[in-house]
Amino acid sequence: MSVNVNRSVSDQFYRYKMPRLIAKVEGKGNGIKTVIVNTVDVAKALNRPPTYPTKYFGCELGAQTQFDVKNDRYIVNGSHEVNKLQDMLDGFIKKFVLCPECENPETDLHVNPKKQTIGNSCKACGYRGMLDTHHKLCTFILKNPPENSDSGTGKKEKEKKNRKGKDKENGSVSSSETPSPPPPPNEISPPPHTVEEEEDDDWGEDTTEEAQRRRMDEISDHAKVLTLSDDLERTIEERVNILFDFKYRCHFLRFSQRYLLHGLECVVAMHQAQLIFKIPHILKEMYDADLLEEEVIISWSEKVSKKYVSKELAKEIRVKAEPFIKWLKEAEEESSGGEEDDEDENIEVVYSKTASVPKVETVKSDNKDDDIDIDAI
Repeated sequence: MSVNVNRSVSDQFYRYKMPRLIAKVEGKGNGIKTVIVNTVDVAKALNRPPTYPTKYFGCELGAQTQFDVKNDRYIVNGSHEVNKLQDMLDGFIKKFVLCPECENPETDLHVNPKKQTIGNSCKACGYRGMLDTHHKLCTFILKNPPENSDSGTGKKEKEKKNRKGKDKENGSVSSSETPSPPPPPNEISPPPHTVEEEEDDDWGEDTTEEAQRRRMDEISDHAKVLTLSDDLERTIEERVNILFDFKYRCHFLRFSQRYLLHGLECVVAMHQAQLIFKIPHILKEMYDADLLEEEVIISWSEKVSKKYVSKELAKEIRVKAEPFIKWLKEAEEESSGGEEDDEDENIEVVYSKTASVPKVETVKSDNKDDDIDIDAI
């Protein structure tokens, strides 16, 4: 029987499922132990190694754990009920599987043993952050990183070196059997592992002088559109630096404005009683001082985040800010309507001299006695 990965979600059509834990108590006395039968299936549904939830149980229960990876046997010493282990698994899922932003289990762990950090990235919403390493399980994860972690690059490099070493040995044997003639003195021999390098996918850019010059020409063609009269005298490299500096500043300003709004939420959380009703005025002052842009404020109001404050307080802050958000949106609509009116005002009316003017003829009435009685109207 399968259950929802996030058991706080009661939707029966929730697409993230996992099998319910199956535990079996073995032994007697001091040798009693609990074998988690389907740890591999549960860990596969959570996209985590099976040793992680087993070690988590040991940390929470204060018991020793045993791993038999070849036979898929994961053991926790002592007698433990299945329902208790299932509830503990929910704690593991909340801390090490679910995304803190969207609460989806589509996350990957990125372990850096040198810096002693564990990163967390979500494929669903794009969240990237760091895990709290105060839990005892984190020391186990740092010593035993998952296979898809960034720390696995060192193993790949070692395997690649070993593979190249074997190829060298094979190449020396073949060269001894059929010796090749030495290259001319003016000619440089190619590297011995050209075949190996061709097999590996090379995603690096071409760094030759011709390729660099070609890329600079392409960028300069686009940069010419952005240049003013003074910039035309600048060199191509200076114009390209202006373009990249402009793009970086735009991105940095948006990024810093979001953190400014999150900082405002933290200040409101500290002085909630005094500031909760003044949020529209605070946002208005920050907007008038050009500290915040319309797009950043509107996007912030549409997405509730519980990263810095509680979800309930974040919702309340956005509810209190609704008058200012409504004013922003209406002002934006009026500005767009004003642009259309300006376009109508810029229309030039051309009068034609050849157009004919219709003549108005007066018709005389034959009956002079037919006078109009004003009172009868």
